[in-house]
Parts: sequence; structure tokens; C-alpha cells
Amino acid sequence: MDAIRTAEYARALYSAHGDKAEAEVAQKMQRCQEAGKTAEAEDWKSVRQMILSLRGPNQS
Repeated sequence: MDAIRTAEYARALYSAHGDKAEAEVAQKMQRCQEAGKTAEAEDWKSVRQMILSLRGPNQS
């Protein structure tokens, strides 16, 4: 998946699910890994990293 598509997925998921988007993407990534779909799992990993950057740093 290219960087533009990754950013679009991340923004859409984050706007639809807020902070829960990261957890949903992590679940999808894990399911892909368990099914042996390593390329798809890497795509979801990239989406997850983009969501993390959209969220910004954690506050304490």
C-alpha cells in the first residue's frame, strides 16, 4: 500500500473511531499475521503507525 492510501485509511479510521481506531487496526494486523498474510499485516502496521502520529503524544 502506498503512503497516500495508508494516510487516507488512517484518517478515515481515526475520524470514525477516534482513539479506538488503533486497537481495531491492531486486531486486523494480528488476524492477518495469524493467517499468514504478512504483506497485508505490514500494510495494517503502517496504518497503525499513521494513526499514532495523528493522535500525537500521550498526555499525562
